Amino acid sequence: MVIGIHHKMRKFFVHPDISIAETLPAEFYRSQEIFEVLKEKIFVKSWHWIGTEKELLPKELCAYPFELLKDYLCEPLILVRTEKELKCLTNVCTHRGHLVVLEPSKNKKLSCLYHGRKFELDGTFSFMPEFKEVKNFPRPCDSLKEFSLANFRNHLFVSLSPNFDFNHILSQMKQRIGHLPIDEFICDTSRNKSYFIDCHWALYCDNYLEGFHIPFVHDSLNEVLDYGNYTTEIYDYFNLQIGYSDGSDEVFDFPEGHIDYGKKVSAYYYWIFPNMMFNFYPWGLSINIVEPLSLNKTKVSFISYVHDSSKLNKGAGAGLDKVEQEDEAVVEAVNKGLKSRFYTTGRFSPTREKGVHHFHQLLTHYLNAENENDIRA
Repeated sequence: MVIGIHHKMRKFFVHPDISIAETLPAEFYRSQEIFEVLKEKIFVKSWHWIGTEKELLPKELCAYPFELLKDYLCEPLILVRTEKELKCLTNVCTHRGHLVVLEPSKNKKLSCLYHGRKFELDGTFSFMPEFKEVKNFPRPCDSLKEFSLANFRNHLFVSLSPNFDFNHILSQMKQRIGHLPIDEFICDTSRNKSYFIDCHWALYCDNYLEGFHIPFVHDSLNEVLDYGNYTTEIYDYFNLQIGYSDGSDEVFDFPEGHIDYGKKVSAYYYWIFPNMMFNFYPWGLSINIVEPLSLNKTKVSFISYVHDSSKLNKGAGAGLDKVEQEDEAVVEAVNKGLKSRFYTTGRFSPTREKGVHHFHQLLTHYLNAENENDIRA
């Protein structure tokens, strides 16, 4: 529900009581202004999966350049390996803004090829030719800025300006998936795929965050899931959907003492605010990264890490491409529907749409924040 105007941008409100709450209005998905504001207010302050250490920075390399959400945030970064640890630095020279590292490198120093400014692997300024006469130099700002980096079982995450503790999220996730040898999962590039969808990125997340549509949209998935017991658990900056088997299909083999020991769990669907999905199946892990391209165009990357190939194409983790195409069809139809001048807001199912309600609350919390303290509150 729209409740006011702030600096020419409307504020939004999603009631914390899901039984009386209304969804975000269609304007949220139609506004180019809001789409741009989300970059700084949400994506800059959130965490992003960038890949695994083994794939990005094998031991023979010291520096790996990449662009964070290259079609949206467009932020040039470097992953570096110092003698002590991994670090993530800006890839922009502090002299004139040239990129420092252009390709993966074995060099133990970082050197800008434009005017020869050099940095240590940890980003500390070390040398600049023709600068002897410059006063008050070097200053702390002449070193490369460092960004927050988290490593979870070989999977790397970075944030440009985090305002929530990512390790707290990881510790809560470990409760259920900590027994899995995630760092031993092998990336199966033959199964990796990117989808380009004609919709607002948040609509894709809306759809992912509820199992309400499964009986109506995913016939094959509905056959293997126990829809009646499908559950959603809400946490601060992530939520978990648990899919239970409806028969003897592939399920997790839990150790004694596990929180779900004795239950027929066929899938854990983790969503981390705002755009990351980690889907654990008995065969391994499917990571989905949702990247905004434009107001009505979204890229979704599927990256597969296989643990037990004998369980592929079985149970809830089978036919992911078919499920994705079915999701795309409904999400694109919603994107078209939200352009109607006669649609404003909808309501939430208290039993089936807790995840969407949670997402909409987080979006409004970030969008309405006046400053950093408002977000942390």
